[in-house]
Amino acid sequence: MSSDRRTAKVAGGLFLITEVAAVGGLTLYGPALRNADYVLGAGADARVFAGALCEIVLVLAVIGTGVVLYPVLRRRNEAAALGYVCGRLLEAAVIAVGIVAVLSVVTVRREVGAGVGGEAVARALVAVHDWTFLLGPNFVLGANTLVLAVLMYRSRLVPRFVAVLGLVGGPLICVSATAVLFGLYGQVSPVGSLAAVPVFAWEVTLAVRLIVKGFDPAAPAA
Repeated sequence: MSSDRRTAKVAGGLFLITEVAAVGGLTLYGPALRNADYVLGAGADARVFAGALCEIVLVLAVIGTGVVLYPVLRRRNEAAALGYVCGRLLEAAVIAVGIVAVLSVVTVRREVGAGVGGEAVARALVAVHDWTFLLGPNFVLGANTLVLAVLMYRSRLVPRFVAVLGLVGGPLICVSATAVLFGLYGQVSPVGSLAAVPVFAWEVTLAVRLIVKGFDPAAPAA
């Protein structure tokens, strides 16, 4: 197996991990994020910790996609390839801030509870997570998607219909995030979820393509 084929398989696997870990983390975080009285009750701390673990895996996978693809992408456009790696690092860093915020809610519940404004502090920490969720997996993800999709489209490393999903999804999720920023609708809403579908389709389709067939052998030489 050639090095590029191995790179494609690993990158595809990492993209799939990002999708599973992101959904798992958000689902498991539910009690702490949706229940305003979380700090007042017994709490579902183990579930929140499991969500944090999912998001730690997400952070590692996000970084991994940038690092693993860099040797292949830099042969096509070194500056854009480096930009993609840096963008993925930024995305991972923003997600990590959200992890810390949610874990801090658990600390507030255990050590402060309802006393000394514990509920208000918890709400503030959840707000921090919500903003990181908007900035990282939306604005930064959209920019990273666009950069990678342009590289894939121009280099023809994957079929162009796959790259087009990213060319559509990247800008669309950025526009949607801007609408959420100005309060036009909620991020976790039917409209917001619909706007995220093309990016989800792009990452899953790209992942399956890379795992099953690798980079297109008919792509022009670097």
